Amino acid sequence: MLKINEIFYSVQGEGFHTGMPCVFVRLSGCNKKCSWCDTKHNTGTNMTVKEIVKEIKKYKVKNIVITGGEPTIQDTEELAKELSNLDYFVAMETNGTGSVSDVDWITISPKDKKVRKDIFYDECKVVWTGKEDLKWFRKNIKADHYYLQPCSMKNVKETVEKVKQNPTWDLSLQCQKLINIA
Repeated sequence: MLKINEIFYSVQGEGFHTGMPCVFVRLSGCNKKCSWCDTKHNTGTNMTVKEIVKEIKKYKVKNIVITGGEPTIQDTEELAKELSNLDYFVAMETNGTGSVSDVDWITISPKDKKVRKDIFYDECKVVWTGKEDLKWFRKNIKADHYYLQPCSMKNVKETVEKVKQNPTWDLSLQCQKLINIA
C-alpha cells in the first residue's frame, strides 16, 4: 500500500522534460519542512499498486512521474517494477535523502546539503532562494544536467543573473505556473 495524495495527467513543467505529457503520481508526506513548499501533500488515500496502475491506465501516455512530498519515504519499488514491466517511462523526483527505486530517470531537488551522494542523478534541480552554494552541489551531486529554478517564480531575474554568472547551470522555470495548469 502507498499513501497517494493525487494522481493527475498534465505536462512536466520543470527541468529536462519540460512540456512532456505525464501522469503524476504524487505520494503523501515529506521529511522536509520547506517554508516555500507549494504542495499540499499531507493528506492521501492508501492504494495498492494494482489500484494505482488502474488509475494510470486511464490516460494514453507512457510517461510517469513519481513525486511528492517525498516519494522515498514510502516503498515505491513494487510500483516502479510494475510500471516498468508495462513499458512505462518512470521518472522520480526526490529531495535526495532516501533510497530511490529502479526507475528510468531521477531528478534530485535538494533542499539542503543532507543528500545521498552515492546515487547518480539524471538531473539536479536546485530551487534558488539566493543562499544556495552552487559549487557544493556541483561537487557533491553527480548528474548529467544541472538546473537553477526560481523559488515559487518570485525571483526570476535574480535566478537568470545567477545562471549567467554560472554557465554550467541552466534555467528551469515552473512552466505549469506560468501557463496556469495543474
